Amino acid sequence: MPPENSTQNSTMHAVVQHRLGGGEVLAVETVPRPMPLPTEVLVRVHAAGINPVDWKTREGHGMADVLGEPPFVLGWDVAGVVEEVGFGVTTLAVGDRVYGMPWFPRSAGAYAEYVTAPARQLTLAPTSLSHAEAGAVPLAALTAWQVLVDTLHLQPGQRVLITAGAGGVGHFAVQFARHLGAHVVATASAANHEWLRELGADEVVDYHDAGYETRITDMDAIVELVGGDESPRLAGTLRPGGIIVAVPGGVSEELAAAVAEAGGRATAFLVEPDAPALARIAELIDAGEVRVEVARTFPSRRSAARTSSARRVAPAARSC
Repeated sequence: MPPENSTQNSTMHAVVQHRLGGGEVLAVETVPRPMPLPTEVLVRVHAAGINPVDWKTREGHGMADVLGEPPFVLGWDVAGVVEEVGFGVTTLAVGDRVYGMPWFPRSAGAYAEYVTAPARQLTLAPTSLSHAEAGAVPLAALTAWQVLVDTLHLQPGQRVLITAGAGGVGHFAVQFARHLGAHVVATASAANHEWLRELGADEVVDYHDAGYETRITDMDAIVELVGGDESPRLAGTLRPGGIIVAVPGGVSEELAAAVAEAGGRATAFLVEPDAPALARIAELIDAGEVRVEVARTFPSRRSAARTSSARRVAPAARSC
């Protein structure tokens, strides 16, 4: 006869959606609890970050084409504790506090009490952060890191423009660019200028000002985090040979033409799971070189049958 708690051990609570739409399509349901395969770990989720890709996917955009038709469970950012390790795992152990962005852009199902993921897509969480703070880091910080380090190969003394500098990705990009020794120019609303200077921006420009882009010149690189009509307007700020990385939406025909006319280059970008980079980011956070700003936390619904410590976390620092 199976033990009395076998049903409890085989199920969990998750935030499921059965159709595309607004927040009303999300519902807490009982679903099968995943089991780790060889080289995977089972993580009890203490915090799951909320990023723009989550609500875009929920509405049918973002990674909806990758996930396919509902039902599915959203969420990629994970912070929690390893509860079980699969055969062959040597990098993590039961009880480790970990964080990561597993499986992206495939489904990770982080809006749940438990997730399974390849052990090498997770790493030890920063010791100086709470679970909620750690859950706000992976997708936003990895986007900033991979753009600056792996795509732009940013060098000391280079001039980099970061749009939406006070956003989730932007506030990490400002700090990483400062760490890399670049001259950092950021766009943000006036209310966030002083804060961005504290994070390391050398210049801050108010994007509300008409023609603000004409005050920005000689950029070696641009981290473009706004998209839409904004990107082509910034092409003229590039030096010949400069490069713009268009994160949301990729490179439009208008952007490609504008950058070509300016003598620069443009490339699209999509973040990938990257445990080694997250380990380095954790070192910078624990050393006090990088700050993490959490806008708001949302406790998950608790069940009378089971107490859940899962928590949804919004990683954006402030409005841009």
